[in-house]
Amino acid sequence: MQPDSLNRNDGLWAYNGLDCCITLEVFEALRGELTPVTEATYSFSKSLQGPILEMNSRGIRVDIQRRDEVLASYRMDTLRLTEYLNDLIREGIGWEFTISKNRKYSWPSDDQLKDLFYKQMGLPPIYKRNAAGERVLTVERDALEKIEMYYYAGPVVRFILALRDLQKKMAFLSTSVDLDGRLRTSFNIAGTTTGRLASSYSDFGTGTNLQNVENRLRSVFIADPGFKFCNVDLEQGDSRGVGAIHWNLFRDSRYLDACESGDLHTSVARAAFRHLPWTGDLAADRSIANGSFYRSFSFRDAAKRLGHGSNYQGQADKMSRATHIPIQDVVLFQQEYLKSFPAFPMWWKWVQEQLRDVRKLTTLMGRQRYFFGQWKDSDTLRAAIAYEPQSITADTIDRGLLALWQANRVQLLLQVHDSVLFQFPEEQEDEIVPWALDTLRQPLMLRGNRPFVIPGEAKTGWNWSDSKDDPDALRKYTGNDSRKRVRGDHVEQYHATAIAEEDPVMG
Repeated sequence: MQPDSLNRNDGLWAYNGLDCCITLEVFEALRGELTPVTEATYSFSKSLQGPILEMNSRGIRVDIQRRDEVLASYRMDTLRLTEYLNDLIREGIGWEFTISKNRKYSWPSDDQLKDLFYKQMGLPPIYKRNAAGERVLTVERDALEKIEMYYYAGPVVRFILALRDLQKKMAFLSTSVDLDGRLRTSFNIAGTTTGRLASSYSDFGTGTNLQNVENRLRSVFIADPGFKFCNVDLEQGDSRGVGAIHWNLFRDSRYLDACESGDLHTSVARAAFRHLPWTGDLAADRSIANGSFYRSFSFRDAAKRLGHGSNYQGQADKMSRATHIPIQDVVLFQQEYLKSFPAFPMWWKWVQEQLRDVRKLTTLMGRQRYFFGQWKDSDTLRAAIAYEPQSITADTIDRGLLALWQANRVQLLLQVHDSVLFQFPEEQEDEIVPWALDTLRQPLMLRGNRPFVIPGEAKTGWNWSDSKDDPDALRKYTGNDSRKRVRGDHVEQYHATAIAEEDPVMG
């Protein structure tokens, strides 16, 4: 070893030593400030290191051939949408994008979009502050959502947003896979204020965030030979948390009763759309709720989207832009919704008083957070309103994750905010899945001795998607699954060949 290598290694050892020593000094200084509440959160976070390290190390297997197929389809979608977009602009305003041959992608750049919207179309310019504090033109998503309101710009914006979405998906599929054919992520236990896990690329610089993967992309992730996936989702975790808060604070059971009715969204539709001929029978009323409300929305769809947004004091204009439902319909929905569930404004007021008086909230599961923004600020208030329900869901799924790991009967793969993905030996399905559902239940007792639990729904299959057209995709577990795996043998051969040839795509 050369002297300069020795010096360089000595520097790394010194850096590592300082990192450990200073961290210990900080810990010793802070430990005395822990309260019983914060000590419990700290201890729970430490206990999660075991399952997190296991998931980080194991990773999840990738069907490279399937990945390449999906990537090729996205590239074709990109070319098709770009051609449609250029036709639209060419025919509409006599202008078109010019794509340089040196550019990696075929869709328009930000500079071209600024030229299109602010010069060619003459729309009012939208600015933002850059890192230096200067006002600069922007075509980021927030700006595009405002531009979309202009009649002639709307179709163009929707094409641009679709192309940007494709860009993100293609970038995800191009992520480096490790040489063993697995994609790894690195979960961060303390990455959020709610207790939700955050994730990013692995400790070796490969992989990526696997917590925001859309269904079509999930089909490339497959179970190991002889194993089968089980994905357990908490059912309406945040909403049930809201109901529990209403009960604990005000003994108002109406929203929690709706959550536990077996069909929250139909219950909300009955409360918000009172003019419909409801029967009082939930099963019969569901067919009424599935009737057409606006464009592609049924009454039940609208109840789901608008109800969730209204829970967190969502503003009618923003919800209208997000859903494309006319603002007057959103306003009417919120009026009837709050009449049916009057604990919502009472809860919002209570949260604001907590911000004003003590600047902190403690969830019913014992997680505490301080808020340092102005208590009258609307953004601070909405963040505080959303905090406890989201934290209840996060702590529920993490407690379940820890219980699964401690039992050591399944192989943990991923935690995605309100769900857990694991794999198990195929022949043990009818034993493992009911056990896992029971293990993930984390019951609590609310005030007044009212029991509270967020139930889970299990789906099993050999890849992570739940596409109805994919024979290996996840299907709801109903007691047994007679399917046989379709894709598998060719994947093993593909991986072996790729590794032998040191395929650059895989590392």
